[in-house]
Formats: sequence, structure tokens, C-alpha cells
Amino acid sequence: MEMNKLLLTDLNTEQQQAVVTDSQYTIVLAGAGSGKTRVLVHRIAWLCLEKNYSPHSIFAVTFTNKAAMEMQGRIKSLVGEGYSTGMWVGTFHGLTNRLLRMFPEQANLPANFQLIDNEDQNRLIKRIFRELQIDEKQNSPKECVAFISTQKEKGLRPDDFVAEDPKQAMWQNIYRDYQVICDRVGYVDFSELILRTYELLCSNEEVLHYCRRRFANILIDEFQDTNLIQYRLVKKLAGTTANVMIVGDDDQSIYSWRGANADNLQLFIKDYPDTEIVRLEQNYRSTSTILDAANKLIANNKKRLGKNLWTDIGIGEKISLYVAFNDIDEARFVIGQIIKRHAEGDLYSNCAILYRNNSQSRIFEDTLLQAGLPYQIYGSIRFYERQEVKLALSYLRLLHDHNNDMAFEATINTPTRGIGDITLDKIKLTAKQNNISLWDACLILIQTNGLNERQCSGISRFLELMESIYNEVELLPFYKQLGAIIKLSGVQHMYEQEPGIKGQAKLENLEELVSAAEQFYSTNSATLIETEQTSETGETLTLLESFLAHTSLESRDVIKDQDSVQLMTLHSAKGLEFDNVFIVGLEEGIFPTQRSAQELDKMEEERRLAYVGITRARKYLTLTLCESRRLYGREERHLPSRFLDELPIENLNEISNYGINLEYQYGQKNENERKKTYKKKTSPNDGYKLGRKVKHLRFGEGTIVNLEGEGEHRRVQIAFVDEGVKWLVIKLANLTLL
Repeated sequence: MEMNKLLLTDLNTEQQQAVVTDSQYTIVLAGAGSGKTRVLVHRIAWLCLEKNYSPHSIFAVTFTNKAAMEMQGRIKSLVGEGYSTGMWVGTFHGLTNRLLRMFPEQANLPANFQLIDNEDQNRLIKRIFRELQIDEKQNSPKECVAFISTQKEKGLRPDDFVAEDPKQAMWQNIYRDYQVICDRVGYVDFSELILRTYELLCSNEEVLHYCRRRFANILIDEFQDTNLIQYRLVKKLAGTTANVMIVGDDDQSIYSWRGANADNLQLFIKDYPDTEIVRLEQNYRSTSTILDAANKLIANNKKRLGKNLWTDIGIGEKISLYVAFNDIDEARFVIGQIIKRHAEGDLYSNCAILYRNNSQSRIFEDTLLQAGLPYQIYGSIRFYERQEVKLALSYLRLLHDHNNDMAFEATINTPTRGIGDITLDKIKLTAKQNNISLWDACLILIQTNGLNERQCSGISRFLELMESIYNEVELLPFYKQLGAIIKLSGVQHMYEQEPGIKGQAKLENLEELVSAAEQFYSTNSATLIETEQTSETGETLTLLESFLAHTSLESRDVIKDQDSVQLMTLHSAKGLEFDNVFIVGLEEGIFPTQRSAQELDKMEEERRLAYVGITRARKYLTLTLCESRRLYGREERHLPSRFLDELPIENLNEISNYGINLEYQYGQKNENERKKTYKKKTSPNDGYKLGRKVKHLRFGEGTIVNLEGEGEHRRVQIAFVDEGVKWLVIKLANLTLL
């Protein structure tokens, strides 16, 4: 009885119901911040201590190794070391690997079968490409790997489906060859672990009987993130005798792009009509103002089981809505608010900037560094350290400095040009012997016939490519050179061939790099020179040299464990929480994305992603959008995100900008009727306003596109016809109003 009380202490009514239920099939519909891990841990303890199940009967699945270790630790502290021994607690991959190690012969695997990762898979697929004489430039090995993994996640072997087109027929044949090799040498990829285990349970009654007899209690966390084969595995393992508890939140299903099926929750109810649904709706994280906004937003989704989060924490502050002139202003505002919070005693690490796409981090990184604030990119790496960004910058460096050996090594065989390590070693040896650059070593080897015909052809094509690019872009500003290099070098095509969301993200990062270069050019062209020259003070850095130095300085490592502002995508933010959350870029075409606009399922997932972002905030939530932003090298204007229309206007505190206030028509449901209207704010009556034509003695005519500051520090940003965009202090600029 005492243990009974202990296990239910500090649990609310719904949590207690989930812990003590006698239902064979249970869905715990756990809202954000509702204490689901606590419920799972106490449920396992209840089964062992009160229902007298053996710890060996527990089969508990989490979605990350970190979550599994945390759960194991909490179970151990609650029930003791003796009870926790023998439980199977881990990820789908970890637990299926364990099961296959127990029954390798029955699964048609060698006892010492080898797990292979994505990199190993790519190497194996490339080998098959060579054997079948498939051109890697026209067909991406990574796309083929993704295709094979997708089929396995659907539970399909090569002969289980009909190809829809010639390309899919080619992938199907490669899948067949790939699996033959894996079976022969004992390779098992991560998708194979689950499919092979499912097939084992289907084909071997003895193993199935053992598993069903042992695992009387199956508990699955984050069930909304399961894919088809994972669901089938759980169903097969459970049979008709196991107690099955699944914990999930259909409102937080945001991973369809990697195979997750939000409908699995609905499917579970269909397969098990007697399922008891326990809703955990009390939130222990956020204020009621934030939760009310999240509830109103997600209520617009049609395909959901339904729940309504509430809290007794209190009303809290209104949600701030900031409308910026442009993305520069947006970043400055957000960083300014973080500085203010820090001055009031908050840690930087309690401040998170959330964005839809990785490429959006760049301008916030730049602004944080300019302000001298430490930051960390969670779940990713800093913008200028990203592989595709470093590659493009290496091409730019090599274009202007053939003696840059690091740039040479980074670019010579990316994209692949058939120049392998043996050729590169020969180039390095020649460079070392003659004390020259790798580029010059190539010229010597070509002139002296130091390479075989194939090596010579590959090297010559690369040198000729770089020379032809230089001749084509030599007279262009460096940011235009960068855009041309990305296309002409084959880098853009290489990433276009990369499948799914990863390839698209890399292309977006490259486009953002060009935008960053153009912004740097516009901002610094008045103080730096276009080409090299010397003066009385010595050599002056060119715009290009200054930009390249800027990118190198911005990629410095953050000090480990330093209190830092957190930057991350909305997907990466799931499972985390912060006192101060800034969700940026709330504009149509950005969030929600353009890709989701025409499909209901994709739009509902975008809305779920917004819901996840909102429910990360404990105390303060700020939403931002821009009047205009430079996106992928172009100045673009977007409608405010439809998600703003779906928030309760009484919970928002709209913050006006320099002379402009966006009155968003929240009630408009017809997108064709959604307009942006503006009202003027009291400002100095000096004639300087957005859209006003002006003339500068040096830069000529231009249009005011931004204003900021007051009094002697008041500045205008002007888009000049011939000189680009520049910031000027009004008092010093001697401008003529036109």
C-alpha cells in the first residue's frame, strides 16, 4: 500500500489514470509539457511492483538513445537496481538489433553480422553503379540509398512492388543487387534491422512464441513518429495477449519527410476498437496565454484526435508580434530583445531563435557576432561551417588565388571528376619536391607527362574549368561571381541530384550565401575598394578579401559549456523548452513553405510545426515577420503567415516599427482578400519616409527603403540606381529630397 501511494504521489488525475489502467490497449494522448515521460516510468514501476509482472516482461521503446538512457535511469531510481535489470528499454533500432543477435540463424544472418551506416551504404551503391556502368553525375547514389530505405520502411522487398517509371525500375534492380551483397557478406543497414525482425517474427513461430510469452507489456513513446514497418512490428509482437500502451501526440507529428505516419494513432484505434484514450492536457511548462494561442492554432487541423492544453501557472505576458522592415531589421530587433533579457538577469541559453529553414540562421549569426554575443546552433552547425557553404567559398578562393592549396584540395574532385587519392598524392609529392603550389604542380605534371592519360584528362579539365569560369566572371562584383561559380562548377547540379529535404536545404544555404555576399557588398562598398590598390598607409583589403576574412572569423568555435543563445530549426526544437522563444520569418512561402500551400496534409503538418514552436516557450513568446526580405539573392515581399490569422488577436501585442505598422486583417479567411495595410506612426516631419526619392552627390539618385534611429543618429537606407544599397546618417549625408 505504501508503494502504491509513492507511485501515485505528485501525479494529476489523468496521469494516475494512465499509470493504473487495467485496459489491454491504451493511448496516452500526451500534450506538450504534460509529463509523459513521468507517466511512462511510473507505469512501468506500477506493472512491476503492484501488478507483479517480471521486469523481463517490459518492452519499452523510445525514439532516441538519450531518451532511452534517461528512462532507464529514472526507472532504476524508482524501482531499484534489481527490478530494472532484465527490462528491454531502448530505440527500435537498438532493440531489434538485440533481438537479431539472439536469433541470427533464424533470421538468416551470420552471428557476427555487421551494422552499416549511411556512408557505408553510399560506398556499396557506388560500387554497384560502377559494375552496372551507371553515371553518378546523372544518378545520385544518395538518392538510391534513400529509395531503398523508403521501401524497407514500407516493408517492401525488391520483388514486392511494381516500378512506376524507368528510373524507379533502375533503383529496383540496384536494390536487388544491394540486398544480395548485404546477405552474402552479412551487412545490415538500419532500416533492415526492423524489416528483418518483422520478417523473423512472421516466418518463425518458435521465435514469435518466445517473444510474445516474454514481452507481456509493450510501451511505445512518441508513437506519432512511427513509420509503417515499425507499426507492423509492434502489432506482430503484441499479438492478442500483450498489454500495449502507446504514448504520443498527433499534434506534434512533424516528421513525415522521414517516413513518420501521423495516422498510426488513428490506425491503432481502428485495429483495437476497445482502446482506452487518456488525455494528458495539463501543461507544466507554459503560461495560459501561450497555450491558448497554441490551442486556437491547432484547432484548424481537421485530422486530429483532439485535446485542449491548460495550465495553472498563470496568464503571463502577451505574445509579442514584431513587423520588421526587412530581414536585417528583424535580426537586429531579436538580438536587441535578447540583450535586454540578459540585462534583466536571464541566461543567454534561456533564449532560443527558431526558424523554418536552416538557411535563415545566417543573418542572425552575423548579427549576434556583430553584437559580440555567444551562440550555438542546436542540431546543426554554423552557417559558414556547413559543407556546401565551405565548398562554394573554396571555389571562390581558388578562382582568385591559384596558390591556395586548401581550396584546391576541397574543390578538385567535388563534384566527382574521377581524380582519386593516388592522383592527388602524386600532385602533393610534386608540389613538395619543387616547393610550389598544388596548382603549379599540376601544370608541371601535365607538361612533363607525369600523369597517365586518365589522370591528365581529369586534371586538365579541372584547370580549364577554373580558367573558363574566371574569364567569364572576372569583371563582375564578387557576389555575382559567387553565384556564377556555384552554377558553372557543377556544385548546384550536384546538390540538385541529392534527394529529399537535405538536398533542398543545401541549395537554400547556397542561395543564402549569395545573399550574404551581396549584403556584405552593399554595406561595405563605400568603405572598401573593389580591386587591390595601395595607399600611403599600405595595402587596403579588397571587398572580396574582406568578405572571405569575415566568413573565416564567423566560423570560430564556440567555447564549450559557454552560456550561449540557442539557434535551431523548428524541427530541432521538439522536446526542448526555453523561457524566451523567438519564432522568426512568419510569412507565406517561408512558414508555411511554398511546397505545402497546395496540399492539405502538408499544410496541416506545417501547422503542427508552428504548434510545436509555440509550445517551446515557458514565459515569453515573440513572433516576427518582415515587410520585405532578401531571399536567395532577391528582394521579396510575402503576405504574413496564415498562422497569424489563426491566433487569438487578444493574446497578441503588436509592436510597430519605424514609421510603419502592419495592420494584419486577422479575420480574413479568404487568402485573396488578405491584404497588408499600413498606417503612419508619428515621426519627424523632415520629409524622409519610405519610398521617397533622394539624390546624393556621389552615389546619385535612389529610393529610401529603411529608416532607423532618432535625432543626430537618424539613418536612412537607400537603394541607389547605380551604387547598390547603402546606410547613410541623414545629418552627414547632404541628401537632396526629390
